[in-house]
Amino acid sequence: MGVKQAIKSLDAFPRAEDHLLQKTQSGALVSVFGLVIMAILFLHELRYYITTYTIHQMSVDLKRGETLPIHINMTFPSLPCDVVSIDAIDMSGKHEVDLDTNIWKLRLNSYGHIIGTEYLSDLVEKEHTVDKHDGDKDQHEDSDKKTHGFDQAAENMIKKVKQALAHGEGCRIFEGSNNVNVSHVIHDLSFGPKYPGIHNPLDGTVRVLHDTSGTFKYYIKIVPTEYRYISKEVLPTNQFSVTEYFSPMKEFDRTWPAVYFLYDLSPITVTIREERRSFLHLITRLCAVLGGTFALTGMLDRWMYRLLEALTKPNARSVFR
Repeated sequence: MGVKQAIKSLDAFPRAEDHLLQKTQSGALVSVFGLVIMAILFLHELRYYITTYTIHQMSVDLKRGETLPIHINMTFPSLPCDVVSIDAIDMSGKHEVDLDTNIWKLRLNSYGHIIGTEYLSDLVEKEHTVDKHDGDKDQHEDSDKKTHGFDQAAENMIKKVKQALAHGEGCRIFEGSNNVNVSHVIHDLSFGPKYPGIHNPLDGTVRVLHDTSGTFKYYIKIVPTEYRYISKEVLPTNQFSVTEYFSPMKEFDRTWPAVYFLYDLSPITVTIREERRSFLHLITRLCAVLGGTFALTGMLDRWMYRLLEALTKPNARSVFR
């Protein structure tokens, strides 16, 4: 009997006698309130467990020299497509003028509606170049016609210049660059695919010039980035920061208004990795919040019962006088 009594003394959940158990209306309200709170906390913790979080790590970039993808979507409301070109200068200083690499140009009217399209691709040009070496007779004839047409146009231009020189003609150029309006809207500028949570600071940028002209320069610092999903899939991309500078045109400037994107690659790469909290972490938090809520509602029920009991006793009035 001594051993059984010792074991019973370890019971942390003693049973009260039936006549001591009394169900009250206040206890029911507290119980319903506690169940609602516990259900809300349970759903919150479950959502917290399912939702992934990210960890940022930095390391030295060992992949420098790879091709940098540039995605750009811009509108120049005051410049026709014929005068808009894209130039590029690589790290070695090689200058590529009027770079056409998979670019769509959309002609817009004064209301911003599309009235024509033009697709430019260096891949298409390369295909035409390869076809010229196939020895096709028709292609050689077309090439001869183009060459002949070019020579004829050059001869006409030379003849026109000689006539102008004979008549002592000159040429006056005034206010040319000041009339070039480089107002622009940057809809999207990125250096690779987008990942969850990325922010490209130039998206939605609007710069409008009134009665002036100048040069916009965007100094961009590109940081190579790898985004690792919870499924172990890796997305190589880039994120960047930007500093903007505007230089207005002066009366005797020889420069031409333009929009420059000057970018530099960071030697540091950032790895963003998705993670999910462990199941034991979920169980621990559930025990804490649900157990705490149960204990709190139990205390609240006892306080309310004692308060109502004190107010409903016959001598309660004399006590509170």
